[in-house]
Amino acid sequence: MILTGILSVLTLKTLLMILGGTIVGIIVGSVPGLTVTMGVALFLPITFGMSPVEGLSLLMALYIGGTSGGLISAILLKIPGTPASIATTFDGAPMAARGEAGRALGIGIVFSFIGGMLSLVVLFTLSPFLADVALQFGPFEYFSIALFSLTLVAGLSGNSLLRGTIAAVLGVSVALVGMAPITGFPRLTFGISELDAGISLLPALIGLFAISQVLDYAEGDTDGAVSAEELKRHPIRGFGLSLQETLGQTWNALRSSAIGVAIGILPGLGAAVCNIIAYGAARKASKTPEKFGTGIIDGIVASESSNNASTGGAMVPLMTLGIPGDNTTAILLAGFMIHGITPGPLLFDNDAVLVYGIFTALVVANVAMLGALFFGLPFFVKVLAVPRNILLPVIVSLCVIGAYAINNRMFDVWTMLAFGLVGYAMKKARLPTTPLLLGFILAPIIETNLRRGLQKSQDSFLPFLTEPISGTILVMTLIVVIYTLWAQLGLRRHKRAQPVAEARRREA
Repeated sequence: MILTGILSVLTLKTLLMILGGTIVGIIVGSVPGLTVTMGVALFLPITFGMSPVEGLSLLMALYIGGTSGGLISAILLKIPGTPASIATTFDGAPMAARGEAGRALGIGIVFSFIGGMLSLVVLFTLSPFLADVALQFGPFEYFSIALFSLTLVAGLSGNSLLRGTIAAVLGVSVALVGMAPITGFPRLTFGISELDAGISLLPALIGLFAISQVLDYAEGDTDGAVSAEELKRHPIRGFGLSLQETLGQTWNALRSSAIGVAIGILPGLGAAVCNIIAYGAARKASKTPEKFGTGIIDGIVASESSNNASTGGAMVPLMTLGIPGDNTTAILLAGFMIHGITPGPLLFDNDAVLVYGIFTALVVANVAMLGALFFGLPFFVKVLAVPRNILLPVIVSLCVIGAYAINNRMFDVWTMLAFGLVGYAMKKARLPTTPLLLGFILAPIIETNLRRGLQKSQDSFLPFLTEPISGTILVMTLIVVIYTLWAQLGLRRHKRAQPVAEARRREA
């Protein structure tokens, strides 16, 4: 059955569809506002007339390609193509600004492939066990893990924890707009009916990172982001990194991939969360955390390993339990149902050939992604040499199209522009935008599961502490907060003592 499943994918027609789907996915992922979910949903009707293996292979290829494609605009334009590539901008864009765009893209491509393949190994070997673990997570555990994720604000706040905290609180406040979870009571809508559903993540993301960056670029005097001469000084050789550098990132890639798989398995979190968490974990584990954000390969490795690893993680509950791990796998579930296939525990027994065909399609799609991005490297880098008076209007047009296409309403375009002004003002005030986005993403998860947990426990907070998994995570959260505050106080004492010590040395 394994051999039959593999051979069912290794036909010319299926391989061409996987290659084409991967390329289309990369294009969709690289355009701000055009999400992976949107790309898979658009191609879902096309699979009606295909065989199950062909149709699902095409959808899997779009999923893999779309998740990876976000690194292109994240590195070249400092604009994440998808929420999964937010953290890639932190170090990818500074490398591109130094003329090392090809190297940054190469690093991202290689570790996107590594993260994706590691997650597939987990999917192939540990799916039933991991699905059982994921079933142990209820509202108490989801609340605790989301609260723990908020501690990453310290690592994403730069030199000022206060500024990062202010930005995170602003993000949480924005997330409160709209209908309250569970009760459905409208909050902070001010009579505007469009706000009843809350503020969508993608228009906010495009505004914070794309429009604010366009406004920032528009202030510059140069015609191009990077001169052609600067690009020539850093020619692309292979993927831009040596074997020694690759091996040096082994632990970072393994840790980040594990985070991606773990977050991907838990329904409702997804790649938008895991890439930021993996970046924060890499920064905390680094011996030189001050270099993060200046163009260090560790940051790109962490982000791209984790977001691509989340694809395999999200497939675990889908294949073994029939539960989608994120929005895109919800569309993939519809793809299964269209062909009369019901994912779940019996899928591995009743349709093993299809299961192994899907596994093979995922592997082939990752290889196709590696090849497509590698051969496109020289063309991607040329974007940096395009004059800004041509490039910026194109970016804004794509952003408007992407924001409008999410829900087909102009309100999302105005939301995008408003967040663009907010992001621009935050840059001028030296407030980091990433903690705002982190608070915006995590606040609904925290609030929803807090309410569910309190309903389940009849308004008692005790189970949040007494449940083993939840209690352990909350203790870890407390330890991290205490350690962060202690480290910040120690850093302030060190800075205050430096002038005194320098004066004493001069006197001596």
